[in-house]
Amino acid sequence: METVAPSAVIVAIDGPSGTGKSSTSKAVAAKLGLRYLDTGAQYRAITWWMITNGVDTDDPQAVAIAAGKPTIVSGTDPAAPTITVDGLDAAGPIRTQEVTSRVSAVSAVPEVRTLITDLQRSIAAEAAQEAEGIVVEGRDIGTTVLPDADLKIFLTASAEARAARRSGELRGKEAADLAATREALIKRDAADSGRKTSPLAKADDAVEVDTTELTLDRVIECVVTLVEEKRAGRK
Repeated sequence: METVAPSAVIVAIDGPSGTGKSSTSKAVAAKLGLRYLDTGAQYRAITWWMITNGVDTDDPQAVAIAAGKPTIVSGTDPAAPTITVDGLDAAGPIRTQEVTSRVSAVSAVPEVRTLITDLQRSIAAEAAQEAEGIVVEGRDIGTTVLPDADLKIFLTASAEARAARRSGELRGKEAADLAATREALIKRDAADSGRKTSPLAKADDAVEVDTTELTLDRVIECVVTLVEEKRAGRK
């Protein structure tokens, strides 16, 4: 029987792009001595592998057949999270616009979600057994991946605020105007929320935090407080 560290806490942070999930999750994990997992990076990694290996990402059957071929490994140190695909550093390549435009289609394939979900659950289970716990960020963590997480948080923000943040993250050829970025985010939201398998959704027992008017530091402070309250309530 698996043992869980008495003080271990599993935190699920969900929400659409541009709400501050990654920055918040990494900072909270670092402050509280927890591990950190960016599940979106895993879906980007498998999408990048599909593109690199000539798999038609618009063909669900082709994606399903190829899904089990790549080996994806995620480092969970919040100070320096890593991701490799078949031993190759994929941290940079998975952030290109080409991957961004195709990741929703690949992520919607049930076989892909099953494989990646199993990987995410194994990482979370390991963190609960061997460490203080983990902060897992994504779009279906509280609803599908870790429905029994100790704390579930759903970050939201207006489309305008999210577009401004995302445009600020882009550089060079990847840069886009606010209107185009806003439309891309809305399209991604629709694809993620409308897919049949594990759609983007707020868990019934999740705490919703609207980050539209909040600074990153304030959001981090808010989430840290929620985690500490959860820990205190278990003592």
